[in-house]
Amino acid sequence: MQQTLGFIGVGSMGAPVARNLLRRGHRVLVHDLSQSAVETLTGDGAERADTPRAVASAASIVFVCLPSLEAIEEVVFGHGGIVHGSEIDICVNLSTAGPAFVEDLGRRLAAEGITTLDCPITGGASAARDAALSITVSGPRAGYERVKPLLDCTASHVFYVGTEPGQAQVMKLLNNMLSFAALVASCEAFVLGVKAGLDPDAMVKVINTGTGRNSATTDKLPNNILPRTFDYGAKLAISHKDISLCLEQAEKLGVPMWLGNVVKQIIAFAVAQGGDQQDVTTLIKHYEKCCGVEVAGAAARRGSRG
Repeated sequence: MQQTLGFIGVGSMGAPVARNLLRRGHRVLVHDLSQSAVETLTGDGAERADTPRAVASAASIVFVCLPSLEAIEEVVFGHGGIVHGSEIDICVNLSTAGPAFVEDLGRRLAAEGITTLDCPITGGASAARDAALSITVSGPRAGYERVKPLLDCTASHVFYVGTEPGQAQVMKLLNNMLSFAALVASCEAFVLGVKAGLDPDAMVKVINTGTGRNSATTDKLPNNILPRTFDYGAKLAISHKDISLCLEQAEKLGVPMWLGNVVKQIIAFAVAQGGDQQDVTTLIKHYEKCCGVEVAGAAARRGSRG
């Protein structure tokens, strides 16, 4: 059934999700501080809304996909925020904002008669473009049942993990911590291998048939690092935010995360070098600089020779 939907935050992740909803025939009203981002979507058939309130006064279901807690707070509760809209009854939060923030968001919206669905997305920009995201959901089951067909428009996997907003955030943060740890370990392994004279293309093939296989060796290294494109689609600043939120939850619950703290320090180092807006795959460049090598695939090496 075609619906009128609201979508706030059409950046590298939000835009392809909104586009997938458009492709399924839904009417989508979009709002973003970036006018160029909005224009790209209106060119695909979306309609522009001047404020979050305007979005929430036209659509009963509003998706929010924003990079920071401050941005979500302003869009939801600020002057002209969605809480002041006349039609909204479900807020679908696709952002990774941490369990404490989303629990509070859910309580405050519930007081206004609005259901919160906690739906952080996983998979990166390429998966979003291909409608192949993994989405973890928590919140009232009735709301989930209503929104799941919309989530299916952009995800190959949708998992319902609990009735309380915030539970899906915990699941997402655990996934991201494991992903970051795998990336850091893979960067170290590949820089060592190249320094020892191994061919990185061969390393990918060997590791991906063995027990060292992980999301960095199957995706980020062959697709974004070896070609030297560094275009996975996740910024170092967002990665640092996510692992910080994970460690905050661990401290709150008294769970030691020794490795997680090391991974956070490594990402923080990359951010401190002025790379907070750089792609997370550029992390390997800092290891390369220390070791005097470049982890480049054969195609990238041929290109550099002209």
